[in-house]
Amino acid sequence: MIAKSQARFLRISPYKLRIVADEIRGKRAEDAMRMLPFINKRAAKFIEKALKSAVANAINQEESPIHEDELVVSKIEINGGPSMARFKPGAQGRVKPFKHRTSHIYIELDRIKE
Repeated sequence: MIAKSQARFLRISPYKLRIVADEIRGKRAEDAMRMLPFINKRAAKFIEKALKSAVANAINQEESPIHEDELVVSKIEINGGPSMARFKPGAQGRVKPFKHRTSHIYIELDRIKE
C-alpha cells in the first residue's frame, strides 16, 4: 500500500457505489481518473473525489514521492454507513418506514507490479 483515502457518511446507497467501484478496481489510477467522468452514474463523482484524494496523498508523501502513472487501484471497499429512518404516510392511516442509506469509501493505491 502506497497511499489511501476515505470518504465517509456519503448520502448515497452502497449498492449504487459498488456498481462504479467494480469498474475501476484493479485498474491504473490514471486510467480510472480518465474513465470516471464518462460513467453516467451519480456515484462516479463520489468515487472520483476519493480517488483524487488518494492520488494526491501518494504524490505528496515526504519519504518517497511517486508519479501518478505508477499507481494502481489495489483495493476499493464500499461499506454501509448509518441509515436514517424516515416515515411516509401509507394507506388507511398507517405509516410506511424507509431508510436513507449512507456509505463509506476506502481506496488504497499501490505501485504497479511489473
